[in-house]
Amino acid sequence: MPGKRAVLFDLGGVLIDWNPRHLYRSLFAREADMERFLAEVCDARWNWEIDAGKPFLEAVRERQLRFPQQAELIGYWWSRWPEMLAGEIPGTVALLERLKVLGVPLYALTNWSLETFAMTRERFPFLAWFERIVVSGEEGMAKPDPRFFRLAIERCALDPERTLFIDDNPENVAAAREQGLDAVRFTAAAPLARTLAERGLLD
Repeated sequence: MPGKRAVLFDLGGVLIDWNPRHLYRSLFAREADMERFLAEVCDARWNWEIDAGKPFLEAVRERQLRFPQQAELIGYWWSRWPEMLAGEIPGTVALLERLKVLGVPLYALTNWSLETFAMTRERFPFLAWFERIVVSGEEGMAKPDPRFFRLAIERCALDPERTLFIDDNPENVAAAREQGLDAVRFTAAAPLARTLAERGLLD
């Protein structure tokens, strides 16, 4: 329907509880050591490169060569990746279902490796509710790259001003606003429900 409001969801951190700490907390005796590993060895920028399309095993091998003493722990980033998924974010899938029932057009824009997204689809049936999911690992670019937002707008035929974009990363929210999207930062289900009501998307 022309002009109808749509919602563009981030997945990880909004609908799906992905966090490497779910795995690595069981592998370190001290929290501080785990945090140092995630900040200095398997850091966010390195994982972003995987999300943007770098082959998983190539990325893991490069990091193992750089940090040979941590090779086994680095290898778990691939071999035990499913253990980083804790489940749904409480409350947000229920909001997604309410939007679906109301006929709100639903789309997703996610930083996610294509190599792990297939198993994610199998685990979370609600991903089938989206009319389209634009996956960074498939496109070779990732948020907050402005090209990725423009691709999603074009691919999903979105009117940016009438599309609510929801992401937990402030940098991604700022980048989305620069592309004209009505972007908000996700913190929890209750504030999101209020935002959806304010936009006239939920009662």
